[in-house]
Amino acid sequence: MVAAAASSAFFSVPTPGTSHKPGKLDNWPSSLSVPFQPKSNHNGGFQVKANASVHPSLKSGSLETEEDTSSPSPPPRTFINQLPDWSMFLSAITTVFGAAEKQWTMIDRKAKRPDMLVEPYGVDSIVQDGVFFRQSFSIRSYEIGADRTASIETLMNMFQETSLNHCKSNGLLNDGFGRTPEMCKKDLIWVVTKMQVEVNRYPIWCDSIEVTTWVSESGKNGMGRDWLISDCRTGEILVRATSVWAMMNQKTRRLSKFPYEVRQEIAPNFVDSAPVIEDDRKLHKLDVKTGDSIHNGLTPRWSDLDVNQHVNNVKYIGWILTSVPTEVFETQELCGVTLEYRRECGRDSVMESVTAMDPSQERDRSLYQHLLRLEDGADIAIGRTEWRPKNAGANGAISSGKTSIGNTDS
Repeated sequence: MVAAAASSAFFSVPTPGTSHKPGKLDNWPSSLSVPFQPKSNHNGGFQVKANASVHPSLKSGSLETEEDTSSPSPPPRTFINQLPDWSMFLSAITTVFGAAEKQWTMIDRKAKRPDMLVEPYGVDSIVQDGVFFRQSFSIRSYEIGADRTASIETLMNMFQETSLNHCKSNGLLNDGFGRTPEMCKKDLIWVVTKMQVEVNRYPIWCDSIEVTTWVSESGKNGMGRDWLISDCRTGEILVRATSVWAMMNQKTRRLSKFPYEVRQEIAPNFVDSAPVIEDDRKLHKLDVKTGDSIHNGLTPRWSDLDVNQHVNNVKYIGWILTSVPTEVFETQELCGVTLEYRRECGRDSVMESVTAMDPSQERDRSLYQHLLRLEDGADIAIGRTEWRPKNAGANGAISSGKTSIGNTDS
């Protein structure tokens, strides 16, 4: 309706019943000269006078050619005479802007509703010259499990996402999965060798959380990376995690030393601090014969592979937990994970997951030992998990507190 009103203001609409002779074009004059007659006014300016006579054919409501009329030719139509009725055009503009203003008002009112989900996803910040990186997330409905809390896989995926974005923000992300330019030249990729996670409380659906990460040196040929997950509203630390990474040659699939050129790229980002989890308990290999539960026939899906063409490290925790008895999930929640990765897993691998209960207990927590191996016997990963009674997050694996590392006020 608005478009019709606006267009009618610019273009004349012929009266029904009007006809034109075949082979003839409309007889609108070709001359666009404007008979301006400048005249001085009392202010020293000029007054413009335009010929505003109306064509006789328009008065009668019909369009006639020169051959159809015997009346003297009227003065030629001028540019000024053909100007549209601006009042209609302005009315159309007013209608459009009025509707737009109403729509924006409704959107603004909806955004201020207290029951609406605030969307901080993707908001990130660089802290202390780039050595710390923070990114905010909202917990989605598809990221929670049967307990209505975020799953351990969700948390580990967030660790990976913030790590890559940290590299990207520092200009170290080249054409690979977190690879620096020198790593690409030398066909090197990152592989995780150890991962530890301690959970004080799992975030729930619609929670807004903030993940802080940084890197440090780990021995001569390794790099450490740590994470803290905190509640955006209260600042409470929900999860701590630490990891150790090594380099592997992409062609030979063997671990590599830390090249000097790569170290020069990464060293300026190292933080001189101890890992957020200092648990030196050694993992012991589980004897398959002593396993309480075995789940075999596990095979990777195409979606389990990452850009380096091997199984993403987050998938391993899912396979390990497949052999945990169902009654454990029903009565307890996972509050601690320690994994050591022994070898990579490819798309054609067939694996088995073995779980055994550890007779030693710490306070009210249950301990389990895990083994993930190929069916031909080669170990892929070994691990240990800690479990506590459900709804015991207040007495959780770590003491809660405010996030202090990388404070933006410092």
